Amino acid sequence: MSINTVDIPKADPPLRIALFSDSALPILNGVSISLDALIRGLRQRGHSASLFTARAPGFADPDPHTYRFFALETPWTKDYPLALPPFYPMLRHFRAQKFDLIHTHTPFTLGFVGLRWAQSHGLPLVSTYHTLYDKYAHYIPYFPKRYVRYKIAKHTYFYYNQVDQVIVPSEAARKWIRRHSVRKPVTVIPTGIVRYPSGSPQDLRRSMGASESSPVLLYVGRMAREKNLSTLLRGAAQVMQRIPGAVLWLVGDGPSRDEVVQMARDLGIGDRTRLVGFVPRAEVDRYYAAADLFLFASTTETQGLVVVEAMQYGLPAVVVQGGGAGAAVEDGVNGFLVRNDPEALAEAAGRCLEHPSLYAQLSAGAQATAERFSVDAMVDQVIQVYREALSPGSTPDLAREVATQR
Repeated sequence: MSINTVDIPKADPPLRIALFSDSALPILNGVSISLDALIRGLRQRGHSASLFTARAPGFADPDPHTYRFFALETPWTKDYPLALPPFYPMLRHFRAQKFDLIHTHTPFTLGFVGLRWAQSHGLPLVSTYHTLYDKYAHYIPYFPKRYVRYKIAKHTYFYYNQVDQVIVPSEAARKWIRRHSVRKPVTVIPTGIVRYPSGSPQDLRRSMGASESSPVLLYVGRMAREKNLSTLLRGAAQVMQRIPGAVLWLVGDGPSRDEVVQMARDLGIGDRTRLVGFVPRAEVDRYYAAADLFLFASTTETQGLVVVEAMQYGLPAVVVQGGGAGAAVEDGVNGFLVRNDPEALAEAAGRCLEHPSLYAQLSAGAQATAERFSVDAMVDQVIQVYREALSPGSTPDLAREVATQR
């Protein structure tokens, strides 16, 4: 008697991944949030993920698989500790893990460590291009901004042409990196959104001192020049003239805080503007849940992560065009894309708040949009990129990438 057997395909073996980044929690920005979500998702699927990053002053890691290099804050990298050599003492921890692949999330100090260690150990290298770095040239002192932007462009070209696969969070970022003559395969993978417990919007508003009848305009992000806060505050001031009860909450901190305070005073909205300051990521959702409308004016983003986070709570978004911040915004469906002008921003915000039926439509559209940005989808796509990097014969060429964009 013969027994027919069915071949059961073998599951792909779990991977051991080393992730390198100059920026990671407790520093709060898009890179650190995306990185944390990715690490959690990889581990939930049975993969081993170890983080190599800069030491944060006064922060004790709860995770034994986070390895921190010696780092110092400098006057031009305030709140962003800069990892300093020697780096080789960490090599014993790196080699002990017997990694299959390296994934870098910044192209600078620790991104270069990841690059060199991948080359010296014969490991595939994947890198995520999170940020339009040349938009931050004003943070480099002593040198002309034009020269700094040129050097950043050269560095971008050099670094990302050394890796096996590039991941970007938006189509705008893909186009940007192609303009820097990066010829490696590029995959667009939007960052997945994590939703944290928040509570009842009514209870949150009461606890935060906002009345039921006062529309709350919300911004979440750094207080920094590249965030275009002048347009945002001027637009908010016009909304307040149009809707006398409206207030503005600014969640975040940064080097331009004092300028924002002075601007609010000069615009006569200081008593209706609340500078919340730094808030741990797990608590930011409380502000999303309590607000009514999300405003975002930055044109330097590769992806407006906070825009989609706000949409989870049904907040329509009014976003200035430019960069990748508006990638998730469908005009008239979940918010409005406007030109970089305070009057345009105010007009769109006023329409949202003054027409209840339109607001309800946009709110429902915002929630539907946010559902597409899951962490599970992001992690599945990243793992697929890892598999392609580990199997050079399956690596897509530029022709295939161009075809998928049509």
